[in-house]
Amino acid sequence: MSKAKTRYVCQQCGGASPKWVGRCPECGEWNTMAEEAVEAPAEQRRPALLRAHPQPITQVRAEAEPRIPCGLSEFDRVLGGGAVLGSAVLIGGDPGIGKSTLLLQVCAAVAAQGKRVLYVSSEESVAQTKLRAERLAIASDNLLVVAETSLEQILSHIENGQPQFVVIDSIQMVYAPGFPSAPGTVTQVRECGAELVYLAKRTGVTVFLIGHVTKEGAIAGPRVLEHLVDTVLYFEGERFQAFRILRAVKNRFGSTNEIGVFEMREAGLVPVQNPSGFFLTQRSRQGSGSVVVPCIEGTRAFLVEVQALISRANFGVPERKVSGADYNRVCMLLAVLEKRAGLMLGGQDAFVNIVGGVRVDEPAADLGIALAMASSFRDKRLPDDLVALGEVGLAGEVRGVGKIEARLKEAQKLGFRRVILPHDNEYPKSLTGMTARHVSTLAEAMEEMV
Repeated sequence: MSKAKTRYVCQQCGGASPKWVGRCPECGEWNTMAEEAVEAPAEQRRPALLRAHPQPITQVRAEAEPRIPCGLSEFDRVLGGGAVLGSAVLIGGDPGIGKSTLLLQVCAAVAAQGKRVLYVSSEESVAQTKLRAERLAIASDNLLVVAETSLEQILSHIENGQPQFVVIDSIQMVYAPGFPSAPGTVTQVRECGAELVYLAKRTGVTVFLIGHVTKEGAIAGPRVLEHLVDTVLYFEGERFQAFRILRAVKNRFGSTNEIGVFEMREAGLVPVQNPSGFFLTQRSRQGSGSVVVPCIEGTRAFLVEVQALISRANFGVPERKVSGADYNRVCMLLAVLEKRAGLMLGGQDAFVNIVGGVRVDEPAADLGIALAMASSFRDKRLPDDLVALGEVGLAGEVRGVGKIEARLKEAQKLGFRRVILPHDNEYPKSLTGMTARHVSTLAEAMEEMV
Protein backbone atom coordinates (compact mmCIF):
# COMPACT_ATOMS: atom_id res chain seq x y z
CA MET A 1 0.00 0.00 0.00
CA SER A 2 1.52 3.31 -1.08
CA LYS A 3 2.06 6.02 1.43
CA ALA A 4 -0.28 9.04 1.12
CA LYS A 5 1.32 12.21 -0.15
CA THR A 6 1.66 15.02 2.35
CA ARG A 7 2.65 18.67 2.43
CA TYR A 8 3.14 21.30 5.10
CA VAL A 9 0.51 24.03 5.41
CA CYS A 10 0.66 27.25 7.46
CA GLN A 11 -2.11 27.34 10.07
CA GLN A 12 -2.23 31.15 9.86
CA CYS A 13 -2.38 32.04 6.17
CA GLY A 14 -2.75 28.71 4.34
CA GLY A 15 0.64 28.94 2.61
CA ALA A 16 2.06 25.54 1.61
CA SER A 17 5.51 24.00 1.32
CA PRO A 18 6.56 20.53 0.08
CA LYS A 19 8.81 20.12 3.11
CA TRP A 20 8.81 21.38 6.67
CA VAL A 21 10.22 24.86 7.28
CA GLY A 22 10.43 26.78 10.51
CA ARG A 23 9.08 29.99 9.01
CA CYS A 24 6.10 30.27 6.64
CA PRO A 25 7.27 31.53 3.21
CA GLU A 26 3.97 33.40 2.73
CA CYS A 27 3.23 35.30 5.96
CA GLY A 28 6.60 35.01 7.72
CA GLU A 29 5.19 33.51 10.95
CA TRP A 30 7.34 31.02 12.86
CA ASN A 31 6.35 27.45 13.84
CA THR A 32 2.99 27.50 12.05
CA MET A 33 3.64 24.74 9.47
CA ALA A 34 1.70 21.49 10.01
CA GLU A 35 1.76 18.28 8.01
CA GLU A 36 -1.45 17.53 6.11
CA ALA A 37 -2.66 15.27 3.32
CA VAL A 38 -2.44 16.64 -0.21
CA GLU A 39 -5.33 14.93 -1.97
CA ALA A 40 -8.81 14.03 -0.85
CA PRO A 41 -10.05 10.48 -1.38
CA ALA A 42 -11.81 9.87 -4.67
CA GLU A 43 -15.24 9.76 -3.02
CA GLN A 44 -14.69 13.26 -1.62
CA ARG A 45 -14.16 14.92 -4.99
CA ARG A 46 -17.07 17.03 -6.17
CA PRO A 47 -18.52 16.87 -9.71
CA ALA A 48 -19.12 19.99 -11.76
CA LEU A 49 -22.12 22.08 -10.72
CA LEU A 50 -23.50 22.63 -14.23
CA ARG A 51 -22.86 21.06 -17.62
CA ALA A 52 -22.93 24.41 -19.41
CA HIS A 53 -21.29 25.60 -22.60
CA PRO A 54 -19.71 29.03 -23.19
CA GLN A 55 -22.08 31.56 -24.70
CA PRO A 56 -21.92 35.24 -25.73
CA ILE A 57 -22.54 37.57 -22.82
CA THR A 58 -25.14 39.38 -24.92
CA GLN A 59 -27.29 36.25 -24.86
CA VAL A 60 -27.08 35.72 -21.10
CA ARG A 61 -30.36 36.46 -19.31
CA ALA A 62 -29.86 38.65 -16.24
CA GLU A 63 -32.32 37.75 -13.51
CA ALA A 64 -32.78 39.22 -10.06
CA GLU A 65 -31.64 36.94 -7.24
CA PRO A 66 -34.54 35.66 -5.12
CA ARG A 67 -34.05 36.63 -1.48
CA ILE A 68 -35.33 35.50 1.91
CA PRO A 69 -36.17 38.36 4.34
CA CYS A 70 -34.38 37.55 7.58
CA GLY A 71 -36.82 39.34 9.87
CA LEU A 72 -34.27 41.80 11.34
CA SER A 73 -34.23 45.08 9.42
CA GLU A 74 -30.60 45.89 10.15
CA PHE A 75 -29.51 42.37 9.17
CA ASP A 76 -31.39 42.60 5.87
CA ARG A 77 -29.88 46.04 5.22
CA VAL A 78 -26.32 44.71 5.45
CA LEU A 79 -27.10 41.73 3.22
CA GLY A 80 -28.62 44.02 0.60
CA GLY A 81 -32.30 43.21 1.16
CA GLY A 82 -32.23 39.70 2.55
CA ALA A 83 -30.37 36.40 2.14
CA VAL A 84 -30.01 35.24 -1.47
CA LEU A 85 -31.22 31.70 -2.14
CA GLY A 86 -28.29 29.34 -2.69
CA SER A 87 -25.75 31.75 -1.21
CA ALA A 88 -23.10 31.05 1.42
CA VAL A 89 -22.51 33.66 4.13
CA LEU A 90 -19.62 33.69 6.61
CA ILE A 91 -20.05 35.68 9.82
CA GLY A 92 -17.20 36.24 12.28
CA GLY A 93 -16.76 38.03 15.57
CA ASP A 94 -15.12 37.91 18.98
CA PRO A 95 -16.15 35.14 21.40
CA GLY A 96 -19.26 36.11 23.34
CA ILE A 97 -20.14 39.02 21.05
CA GLY A 98 -23.53 37.50 20.14
CA LYS A 99 -23.05 35.64 16.83
CA SER A 100 -25.06 32.60 17.93
CA THR A 101 -27.77 34.80 19.43
CA LEU A 102 -28.06 36.84 16.24
CA LEU A 103 -28.34 33.85 13.92
CA LEU A 104 -30.73 32.00 16.22
CA GLN A 105 -33.01 35.04 16.07
CA VAL A 106 -32.66 35.09 12.28
CA CYS A 107 -33.51 31.37 12.16
CA ALA A 108 -36.63 32.00 14.24
CA ALA A 109 -37.74 34.86 11.96
CA VAL A 110 -37.21 32.75 8.82
CA ALA A 111 -39.02 29.77 10.40
CA ALA A 112 -41.95 32.07 11.23
CA GLN A 113 -42.36 32.62 7.48
CA GLY A 114 -43.13 28.92 7.06
CA LYS A 115 -39.65 27.95 5.81
CA ARG A 116 -37.81 24.91 7.14
CA VAL A 117 -34.64 25.88 9.04
CA LEU A 118 -31.79 23.70 10.33
CA TYR A 119 -29.48 24.99 13.08
CA VAL A 120 -26.36 22.82 13.43
CA SER A 121 -24.49 23.37 16.69
CA SER A 122 -21.00 21.89 16.69
CA GLU A 123 -19.93 23.50 20.00
CA GLU A 124 -23.01 23.24 22.20
CA SER A 125 -25.49 20.51 23.00
CA VAL A 126 -29.09 20.67 21.87
CA ALA A 127 -30.10 21.39 25.48
CA GLN A 128 -27.82 24.44 25.62
CA THR A 129 -29.29 25.73 22.36
CA LYS A 130 -32.77 25.18 23.81
CA LEU A 131 -31.89 27.31 26.86
CA ARG A 132 -30.81 30.16 24.60
CA ALA A 133 -33.99 29.80 22.56
CA GLU A 134 -36.12 30.01 25.72
CA ARG A 135 -34.31 33.18 26.77
CA LEU A 136 -35.07 34.66 23.33
CA ALA A 137 -38.70 33.41 23.46
CA ILE A 138 -38.16 31.27 20.34
CA ALA A 139 -40.50 28.35 19.69
CA SER A 140 -41.22 27.04 16.20
CA ASP A 141 -41.73 23.56 14.78
CA ASN A 142 -40.04 24.72 11.55
CA LEU A 143 -36.76 25.32 13.41
CA LEU A 144 -34.79 22.05 13.65
CA VAL A 145 -31.75 21.79 15.94
CA VAL A 146 -28.99 19.19 15.91
CA ALA A 147 -25.60 18.91 17.63
CA GLU A 148 -23.12 17.44 15.13
CA THR A 149 -19.47 17.86 14.10
CA SER A 150 -19.14 15.28 11.31
CA LEU A 151 -19.49 16.80 7.84
CA GLU A 152 -20.95 13.57 6.46
CA GLN A 153 -23.70 13.55 9.07
CA ILE A 154 -24.44 17.24 8.56
CA LEU A 155 -24.79 16.75 4.80
CA SER A 156 -27.04 13.75 5.45
CA HIS A 157 -29.30 15.82 7.74
CA ILE A 158 -29.56 18.52 5.06
CA GLU A 159 -30.29 16.02 2.28
CA ASN A 160 -32.95 14.19 4.33
CA GLY A 161 -34.55 17.20 6.02
CA GLN A 162 -34.47 19.44 2.93
CA PRO A 163 -34.31 22.75 4.83
CA GLN A 164 -34.26 26.06 2.98
CA PHE A 165 -32.02 27.78 5.52
CA VAL A 166 -29.01 26.24 7.32
CA VAL A 167 -26.72 27.65 10.04
CA ILE A 168 -23.40 25.97 10.95
CA ASP A 169 -22.18 27.08 14.39
CA SER A 170 -19.22 26.97 13.98
CA ILE A 171 -17.27 25.88 10.89
CA GLN A 172 -14.01 25.47 12.86
CA MET A 173 -15.44 22.51 14.78
CA VAL A 174 -16.73 20.61 11.74
CA TYR A 175 -14.48 17.87 10.34
CA ALA A 176 -14.46 15.62 7.27
CA PRO A 177 -13.63 12.01 8.25
CA GLY A 178 -11.66 11.46 5.03
CA PHE A 179 -8.88 13.81 6.15
CA PRO A 180 -6.45 12.91 8.94
CA SER A 181 -5.96 16.46 10.24
CA ALA A 182 -7.75 17.82 13.30
CA PRO A 183 -10.84 20.09 13.16
CA GLY A 184 -9.95 23.74 12.69
CA THR A 185 -6.84 23.12 10.60
CA VAL A 186 -6.42 24.59 7.15
CA THR A 187 -7.37 21.43 5.27
CA GLN A 188 -10.45 20.71 7.37
CA VAL A 189 -11.79 24.27 7.30
CA ARG A 190 -11.16 24.62 3.56
CA GLU A 191 -12.68 21.28 2.57
CA CYS A 192 -15.67 21.50 4.90
CA GLY A 193 -16.35 25.06 3.80
CA ALA A 194 -16.03 24.14 0.12
CA GLU A 195 -18.39 21.18 0.53
CA LEU A 196 -21.05 23.33 2.22
CA VAL A 197 -20.70 26.06 -0.41
CA TYR A 198 -21.05 23.44 -3.14
CA LEU A 199 -24.18 22.14 -1.42
CA ALA A 200 -25.67 25.65 -1.36
CA LYS A 201 -25.02 26.18 -5.08
CA ARG A 202 -26.29 22.73 -6.03
CA THR A 203 -29.50 22.67 -3.99
CA GLY A 204 -30.40 26.35 -3.53
CA VAL A 205 -30.14 26.12 0.26
CA THR A 206 -28.98 29.31 1.99
CA VAL A 207 -26.03 28.46 4.26
CA PHE A 208 -24.66 30.62 7.09
CA LEU A 209 -21.26 29.71 8.56
CA ILE A 210 -20.14 31.09 11.92
CA GLY A 211 -16.36 31.53 12.20
CA HIS A 212 -14.09 32.33 15.10
CA VAL A 213 -11.67 35.25 14.91
CA THR A 214 -7.99 35.43 15.86
CA LYS A 215 -6.46 37.90 18.30
CA GLU A 216 -5.69 40.14 15.31
CA GLY A 217 -9.42 40.33 14.53
CA ALA A 218 -9.40 38.21 11.35
CA ILE A 219 -11.50 35.09 10.86
CA ALA A 220 -9.49 32.10 12.04
CA GLY A 221 -8.30 29.63 9.44
CA PRO A 222 -7.14 30.22 5.88
CA ARG A 223 -8.16 33.25 3.87
CA VAL A 224 -9.46 30.85 1.22
CA LEU A 225 -12.58 30.40 3.37
CA GLU A 226 -13.46 34.05 2.76
CA HIS A 227 -12.85 33.57 -0.97
CA LEU A 228 -15.17 30.57 -1.09
CA VAL A 229 -18.29 32.23 0.28
CA ASP A 230 -20.48 34.90 -1.29
CA THR A 231 -20.67 37.24 1.69
CA VAL A 232 -18.40 37.91 4.68
CA LEU A 233 -19.84 39.72 7.70
CA TYR A 234 -18.11 40.88 10.86
CA PHE A 235 -20.05 41.31 14.11
CA GLU A 236 -18.27 43.95 16.17
CA GLY A 237 -18.65 45.79 19.46
CA GLU A 238 -17.51 45.84 23.05
CA ARG A 239 -18.64 42.91 25.15
CA PHE A 240 -19.38 45.24 28.08
CA GLN A 241 -21.44 47.72 26.07
CA ALA A 242 -24.96 47.26 24.77
CA PHE A 243 -24.45 48.06 21.10
CA ARG A 244 -23.25 45.76 18.31
CA ILE A 245 -22.33 46.62 14.72
CA LEU A 246 -22.71 44.23 11.78
CA ARG A 247 -20.42 45.14 8.89
CA ALA A 248 -20.02 43.56 5.44
CA VAL A 249 -16.46 43.26 4.10
CA LYS A 250 -17.48 41.19 1.06
CA ASN A 251 -20.85 40.90 -0.63
CA ARG A 252 -21.42 39.53 -4.14
CA PHE A 253 -25.10 40.49 -3.99
CA GLY A 254 -24.99 43.94 -2.40
CA SER A 255 -22.93 46.81 -1.06
CA THR A 256 -20.01 46.39 1.33
CA ASN A 257 -20.51 49.89 2.76
CA GLU A 258 -23.65 49.23 4.77
CA ILE A 259 -23.63 48.66 8.53
CA GLY A 260 -26.30 47.37 10.86
CA VAL A 261 -26.58 48.56 14.46
CA PHE A 262 -28.06 46.38 17.20
CA GLU A 263 -28.60 46.77 20.92
CA MET A 264 -28.08 43.75 23.16
CA ARG A 265 -30.88 43.30 25.66
CA GLU A 266 -32.00 40.48 27.92
CA ALA A 267 -34.45 39.32 25.26
CA GLY A 268 -31.79 39.32 22.52
CA LEU A 269 -30.53 41.69 19.85
CA VAL A 270 -32.81 44.56 18.85
CA PRO A 271 -32.21 46.58 15.64
CA VAL A 272 -31.43 50.25 16.27
CA GLN A 273 -33.41 52.33 13.80
CA ASN A 274 -31.81 55.65 14.85
CA PRO A 275 -28.05 55.10 15.34
CA SER A 276 -27.38 58.85 15.65
CA GLY A 277 -29.53 59.21 18.74
CA PHE A 278 -28.04 56.00 20.12
CA PHE A 279 -24.43 57.22 19.78
CA LEU A 280 -25.20 60.69 21.17
CA THR A 281 -27.38 59.58 24.10
CA GLN A 282 -24.78 60.27 26.79
CA ARG A 283 -23.03 63.19 25.13
CA SER A 284 -21.51 65.62 27.62
CA ARG A 285 -22.34 69.24 26.85
CA GLN A 286 -19.76 70.67 29.21
CA GLY A 287 -16.06 71.06 28.68
CA SER A 288 -13.85 71.42 25.64
CA GLY A 289 -12.59 68.88 23.12
CA SER A 290 -15.92 67.59 21.80
CA VAL A 291 -17.60 68.00 18.41
CA VAL A 292 -20.26 66.10 16.45
CA VAL A 293 -19.50 64.86 12.92
CA PRO A 294 -22.10 63.63 10.36
CA CYS A 295 -20.75 60.43 8.80
CA ILE A 296 -21.87 58.23 5.92
CA GLU A 297 -21.87 54.42 5.91
CA GLY A 298 -23.29 53.10 2.64
CA THR A 299 -26.62 54.86 2.14
CA ARG A 300 -27.03 55.74 5.81
CA ALA A 301 -26.05 58.99 7.49
CA PHE A 302 -25.49 59.09 11.24
CA LEU A 303 -23.87 61.37 13.78
CA VAL A 304 -20.93 60.49 16.01
CA GLU A 305 -19.23 62.42 18.76
CA VAL A 306 -15.49 63.01 18.44
CA GLN A 307 -13.64 63.61 21.71
CA ALA A 308 -10.06 64.79 22.09
CA LEU A 309 -7.82 65.42 25.07
CA ILE A 310 -4.59 67.38 24.70
CA SER A 311 -2.39 67.64 27.78
CA ARG A 312 1.25 68.42 28.53
CA ALA A 313 3.56 65.41 28.26
CA ASN A 314 5.30 64.68 31.56
CA PHE A 315 7.37 61.65 30.58
CA GLY A 316 9.55 62.62 27.65
CA VAL A 317 8.12 61.42 24.34
CA PRO A 318 4.47 62.56 23.91
CA GLU A 319 1.85 59.83 23.63
CA ARG A 320 -0.56 59.46 20.74
CA LYS A 321 -3.58 57.24 21.45
CA VAL A 322 -6.44 56.87 18.97
CA SER A 323 -9.65 54.85 19.26
CA GLY A 324 -12.12 54.63 16.39
CA ALA A 325 -10.14 56.71 13.86
CA ASP A 326 -7.08 56.20 11.69
CA TYR A 327 -3.93 56.71 13.79
CA ASN A 328 -1.78 57.99 10.93
CA ARG A 329 -4.43 60.49 9.88
CA VAL A 330 -4.70 61.86 13.42
CA CYS A 331 -0.91 62.30 13.52
CA MET A 332 -1.11 64.17 10.21
CA LEU A 333 -3.81 66.48 11.59
CA LEU A 334 -1.64 67.20 14.64
CA ALA A 335 1.18 68.26 12.31
CA VAL A 336 -1.18 70.46 10.27
CA LEU A 337 -2.50 72.13 13.43
CA GLU A 338 1.04 72.94 14.53
CA LYS A 339 2.35 74.09 11.15
CA ARG A 340 -0.71 75.84 9.68
CA ALA A 341 -2.68 76.93 12.75
CA GLY A 342 0.19 77.82 15.09
CA LEU A 343 -0.70 75.39 17.89
CA MET A 344 2.42 74.11 19.67
CA LEU A 345 1.47 70.45 20.04
CA GLY A 346 4.93 68.87 19.81
CA GLY A 347 5.22 68.44 23.59
CA GLN A 348 1.60 67.47 24.19
CA ASP A 349 -0.02 64.09 24.75
CA ALA A 350 -2.93 63.59 22.34
CA PHE A 351 -5.86 61.24 22.89
CA VAL A 352 -8.68 60.94 20.33
CA ASN A 353 -11.80 58.83 20.76
CA ILE A 354 -14.87 58.21 18.61
CA VAL A 355 -17.57 57.74 21.24
CA GLY A 356 -19.57 54.53 21.19
CA GLY A 357 -16.88 52.27 19.76
CA VAL A 358 -17.87 52.94 16.14
CA ARG A 359 -14.99 53.34 13.66
CA VAL A 360 -14.86 56.33 11.30
CA ASP A 361 -12.37 56.19 8.43
CA GLU A 362 -13.75 58.68 5.91
CA PRO A 363 -11.82 61.94 5.30
CA ALA A 364 -14.97 63.97 5.99
CA ALA A 365 -14.26 63.55 9.72
CA ASP A 366 -10.90 65.36 9.45
CA LEU A 367 -12.28 68.78 10.30
CA GLY A 368 -14.20 67.50 13.31
CA ILE A 369 -11.15 65.68 14.69
CA ALA A 370 -8.91 68.73 14.17
CA LEU A 371 -11.44 71.06 15.84
CA ALA A 372 -11.82 68.72 18.81
CA MET A 373 -8.04 68.66 19.35
CA ALA A 374 -7.75 72.46 18.95
CA SER A 375 -10.66 72.95 21.35
CA SER A 376 -9.03 70.79 24.00
CA PHE A 377 -5.62 72.45 23.56
CA ARG A 378 -7.06 75.96 23.93
CA ASP A 379 -9.64 74.81 26.49
CA LYS A 380 -12.38 76.56 24.54
CA ARG A 381 -15.74 74.96 23.89
CA LEU A 382 -17.46 74.53 20.58
CA PRO A 383 -21.20 75.32 20.44
CA ASP A 384 -23.43 72.44 21.49
CA ASP A 385 -25.63 72.75 18.39
CA LEU A 386 -22.69 72.69 15.94
CA VAL A 387 -21.64 69.95 13.54
CA ALA A 388 -18.49 70.04 11.42
CA LEU A 389 -17.40 68.15 8.33
CA GLY A 390 -14.67 68.47 5.73
CA GLU A 391 -11.41 66.96 4.56
CA VAL A 392 -8.24 68.71 5.74
CA GLY A 393 -5.21 68.87 3.44
CA LEU A 394 -1.55 69.24 4.34
CA ALA A 395 -1.66 72.96 3.49
CA GLY A 396 -4.39 73.48 6.07
CA GLU A 397 -7.11 73.81 3.42
CA VAL A 398 -10.57 72.39 3.99
CA ARG A 399 -11.83 70.38 1.01
CA GLY A 400 -15.33 69.42 -0.03
CA VAL A 401 -17.04 66.11 0.74
CA GLY A 402 -19.98 64.21 -0.74
CA LYS A 403 -23.61 63.59 0.27
CA ILE A 404 -23.95 66.91 2.08
CA GLU A 405 -27.76 66.89 2.04
CA ALA A 406 -28.07 63.47 3.68
CA ARG A 407 -25.58 64.42 6.39
CA LEU A 408 -27.26 67.72 7.24
CA LYS A 409 -30.77 66.26 7.22
CA GLU A 410 -29.67 63.82 9.90
CA ALA A 411 -28.08 66.63 11.93
CA GLN A 412 -31.16 68.83 11.64
CA LYS A 413 -33.41 65.96 12.71
CA LEU A 414 -31.51 65.73 16.01
CA GLY A 415 -31.69 69.44 16.74
CA PHE A 416 -28.37 70.77 15.43
CA ARG A 417 -28.71 74.30 14.08
CA ARG A 418 -25.19 75.25 12.96
CA VAL A 419 -22.76 73.63 10.58
CA ILE A 420 -19.19 74.31 9.44
CA LEU A 421 -18.92 73.43 5.76
CA PRO A 422 -16.06 73.41 3.26
CA HIS A 423 -16.19 76.37 0.87
CA ASP A 424 -16.49 73.92 -2.03
CA ASN A 425 -19.83 72.57 -0.74
CA GLU A 426 -23.02 74.54 -1.19
CA TYR A 427 -25.62 74.53 1.53
CA PRO A 428 -28.64 72.50 0.25
CA LYS A 429 -31.51 74.77 -0.73
CA SER A 430 -34.01 72.17 0.45
CA LEU A 431 -32.89 72.61 4.07
CA THR A 432 -34.01 75.48 6.27
CA GLY A 433 -33.37 76.28 9.89
CA MET A 434 -29.59 75.75 9.94
CA THR A 435 -26.87 78.37 9.84
CA ALA A 436 -23.96 77.43 7.59
CA ARG A 437 -20.42 78.76 7.96
CA HIS A 438 -18.30 78.11 4.87
CA VAL A 439 -14.56 77.90 5.51
CA SER A 440 -11.56 77.49 3.24
CA THR A 441 -8.88 76.84 5.88
CA LEU A 442 -8.58 75.15 9.21
CA ALA A 443 -7.73 78.48 10.84
CA GLU A 444 -11.10 79.92 9.74
CA ALA A 445 -12.95 76.96 11.25
CA MET A 446 -11.19 77.44 14.58
CA GLU A 447 -12.81 80.89 14.91
CA GLU A 448 -16.05 79.13 15.89
CA MET A 449 -14.60 78.22 19.30
CA VAL A 450 -16.07 80.27 22.15
